[in-house]
Amino acid sequence: MKRRTFLTTAAGIAAFQTAIRRGDAEVVAPGARVRNTARACIFINLNGAPSHLDTFDPKDGPWNPTDIDLQTTSGGFVLSKTIFPSLSKMASQLCVLKSVTSWEAAHERGQFYLQTAHPSNPAFASETPGMGAIISLEKGAQGPLPPFLSLNGGLVQGSKFLGGLYEPLTPGLSRTGLSTLEHNFYGTASAPRFEDKFALLNRLDEVNKSRFLDEGVSAHASYYDSAKRMMYNTSIADVFKWTVDDEGRYGPTSIGRSCITARNAVRAKNGCSFVNITYGGWDMHQQMFDRNYQPNIYTLAGDLDRAVGALVEDLQGAGLLGSTLIVIMGEFGRTPGPLNSRGGRDHHKDAMSAVMLGGGVRGGQAIGETAPDGSKVITPGWSGNRAILMEDIACTIYSALGIDYTKSLTDTPSGRKFEYVQYATEGRYVPVEEVFA
Repeated sequence: MKRRTFLTTAAGIAAFQTAIRRGDAEVVAPGARVRNTARACIFINLNGAPSHLDTFDPKDGPWNPTDIDLQTTSGGFVLSKTIFPSLSKMASQLCVLKSVTSWEAAHERGQFYLQTAHPSNPAFASETPGMGAIISLEKGAQGPLPPFLSLNGGLVQGSKFLGGLYEPLTPGLSRTGLSTLEHNFYGTASAPRFEDKFALLNRLDEVNKSRFLDEGVSAHASYYDSAKRMMYNTSIADVFKWTVDDEGRYGPTSIGRSCITARNAVRAKNGCSFVNITYGGWDMHQQMFDRNYQPNIYTLAGDLDRAVGALVEDLQGAGLLGSTLIVIMGEFGRTPGPLNSRGGRDHHKDAMSAVMLGGGVRGGQAIGETAPDGSKVITPGWSGNRAILMEDIACTIYSALGIDYTKSLTDTPSGRKFEYVQYATEGRYVPVEEVFA
């Protein structure tokens, strides 16, 4: 047997084995109750870990600057009107989870945990897709826009063994849109010429595409076909464009432009079900309240507040906030009480905050309570009667989107079962039902 024949035959056998496993690849625990209140999720990842004590769980203490202006909101919880002027006004829509903790206190591991709800184990990382990929798989590719959109950079856990169709699209953003969606060198003849060339490419690749020898090549091919559906499509091009007025309301910032794009994607209803927005800079070990130092909390929180405020306003105006779950959180909290010797805060995993709104969430409430210095959870505030972990938040997000969080997949490359949320079948981790209306 020649080498090429051997490789082709082996690949065919592997593909056949994968196909015959498909029938029993999915294992679902019976009776999991899901809310199914949201059609899409916008996850704003505050990369770098924001200080819960200076954002969504502020305390009256000597560490606060004189201009912090802490006020009890209409939702009954406290926010700084200086830090969050817009969010303070819409507090009746916010659900603040204050009793959250993390297993991790290192950024890379914490981000992996945040994005997957799984521990960062190098042995399993290549078979652990991110939540965005799981949601994309479950909701399906329902339009020309890929179901998983990731904006503003950052290290994002993609689809892994689920395939290229559920890999995140990571476009660069500008007011004029994506320059790669159309190539109009030939004027009106450009689109037909592109179709002819793509058809020729498919004919030349037909044999190779039917006998993939490499999983990465297979993923690339399916992603390539998905990308092609976006070409010369006005509804797709408009997702990545915005007006000067939009930019004025959301802010001429990375978070502002990302939130405009998220709004456009949800409003277009062309297949996107999960939007990840990475907003970094929150690793403030020093001078966090110094307005002359970058980054500082006034700038970061101010840009976030402006962008999210406009996003909520527009989704509500379009009648889409009720079907769009928005989640705002970072990978862990920061050290409690007084600032460190450099005027900042260090890593702290025993207390952190998360915010949810829209998508069936009951606003105007805070769940749980931390100690007066923000050091630890003292009141869980939910039926789990313990601190909320990322596994519980993942269950909550999946439930809102109508996804069975107890589900498992067994058709991984290694054959090891992949659980959407580990130990959810045993009831160890569950949705935070108090979040919902």
